[in-house]
Amino acid sequence: MTETTRIRNFCIIAHIDHGKSTLADRLLELTHAVSEREMRDQYLDKMDLERERGITIKAQAVRLTHEVGGVVYELNLIDTPGHVDFTYEVSRSLAACEGAVLLVDAAQGIEAQTLANFHLARDAGLTIVPAVNKIDLPAADVEGTRRDLAELVGCDPEEVLAVSGKTGAGVPELLEAVIRRVPPPAGRREDPLRALIFDSTFDPYRGVIAYVRVKDGVLPSHARLHAMAVGLDWEAEEVGVFAPEATPVAELGPGEVGYLVTGLKDVHQVRVGDTITVQGRGRAREPLPGYREPKPMVWSGLFPAEGGDYTALRDALEKLKLNDAALVFEPETSSALGFGFRCGFLGLLHMDIVKERLEREFGLELIATAPNVEFHVIRGDRTIVVHNPSEMPPPGTYDRVEEPVVLATIITPAEYLGAVLELCQSRRGEMVDMKYLSPTRVEVHYLLPLAEIIFDFFDQLKSRTRGYASLDYEPWGYEPADLVRVDILLHGEPVDAFSSVVHREKAYRYGRAMVERLRELIPRQLFDVAIQAAIGSRIIARETVKAKRKDVLAKCYGGDVTRKRKLLEQQKRGKARLRRVGRVDVPQEAFIAALRVDEGERR
Repeated sequence: MTETTRIRNFCIIAHIDHGKSTLADRLLELTHAVSEREMRDQYLDKMDLERERGITIKAQAVRLTHEVGGVVYELNLIDTPGHVDFTYEVSRSLAACEGAVLLVDAAQGIEAQTLANFHLARDAGLTIVPAVNKIDLPAADVEGTRRDLAELVGCDPEEVLAVSGKTGAGVPELLEAVIRRVPPPAGRREDPLRALIFDSTFDPYRGVIAYVRVKDGVLPSHARLHAMAVGLDWEAEEVGVFAPEATPVAELGPGEVGYLVTGLKDVHQVRVGDTITVQGRGRAREPLPGYREPKPMVWSGLFPAEGGDYTALRDALEKLKLNDAALVFEPETSSALGFGFRCGFLGLLHMDIVKERLEREFGLELIATAPNVEFHVIRGDRTIVVHNPSEMPPPGTYDRVEEPVVLATIITPAEYLGAVLELCQSRRGEMVDMKYLSPTRVEVHYLLPLAEIIFDFFDQLKSRTRGYASLDYEPWGYEPADLVRVDILLHGEPVDAFSSVVHREKAYRYGRAMVERLRELIPRQLFDVAIQAAIGSRIIARETVKAKRKDVLAKCYGGDVTRKRKLLEQQKRGKARLRRVGRVDVPQEAFIAALRVDEGERR
């Protein structure tokens, strides 16, 4: 058991691609946590998906030991993601730490997510250790970045460390600075046990495995435990630490970070943010303050391509939610796609990652509907929350619609400022303020409708600034907007999977794009198929798939024209009857292709 004075809990936070995982690799090497034979790049990135994309998706905890001045310290490191969609992973990691290494790329300088993560860590009361990374790059501006980072954190430039995650330069000094500056945990062994669940995963043999940070008391192996939020009693099977592989220990003391094998097979019985204590007389009275619940920003329907996979999809979503607490889902049905789930995500990258993980890890084939945001429909003193465009009431039956608005922070080189302002204005943005961080870098704050930025805003921003601008956003609230539901009708019948809520100014463009796309995708039938885009009862765009024609005259080798006319009249009557009772046959491939409609057309 390590004394609390010799424990340091810290995480690495930074903008995406500023070298967090590479620095974590050097820390593992420096503390000999991993042998040279077992070492590999991005050691803490466990998923193939993380390695392929070069991004961290899941925060990973690891225990390191390091000797300074003859004293051996226990360091619990959490490597966090950098993308704005995974901010919730970062906020959970901060709840388990006392300090944070704020890393900035010397070649790129302070970016939007750097600011966001700094404010998250400061609000959580963490001690911040600023460091400039990638000092070995030819384009590195070490001194300039050092000054900017010192100004942000509020310290002397000499206190900002210079390191290279690639070569290992400055890493020993960084580790010593963490030990010197980050305070030890404040918990006491004598107090009743209180441990915070900050993450969890599912093992088919051992059940739910919870990642815990012990705040007070001692968590022994095989203890009889009580989950305070769920009100559940059970006996734990094992406690251990990641060093860096899972290693069982006899107990976890105050301030220590590790895992708890619960043995529970029901994924609903363990909640991230819950407080664990012991059963009986030594039980804690007050739970630990949890961190904020995740608020989904983007909603989309996930449907199995094969109807029989619905149960498998539900089980997969429940298991994945253990590993990704920000995922929200509820059952829904679609007349076109059958049974599925309406899922809430933190952003488009989060949605893409979840869909890919479900397909890879659980062997499912999925169809995702076009993403949309949550709207509030106000009718008198009632507020209807709309996640699915098909739930939107018809025009004239409500007072107003409110849409989510975000406060976007954009940092861009000064020469691209005009292009950035033009992009924000075209997306119905409202400027809040603008300030120059240096003669060449500008920070702009804009209020933007979330629906305008979740699709291709980030790509447009990068292309207009040659990749130099960075974006971060946070929820601001709801504002009234002139929004309408655009329905797509096939043969007069609305298809719920193609409905979308868009701004009235852009409704015609979206409707026209969808009907043109569907005209190319829907195979010809034995009768004309009308494809229409409508707002309420008003048709705004129409295309027609012309009917196939069977040559009924092929069997006529001659004879009177009246015989031919009789056959043609008979065919005409048959087509009229088909049009009256016939249903349009839309193949699955057409649904998938239409739902992947170019989002540039949508906007």
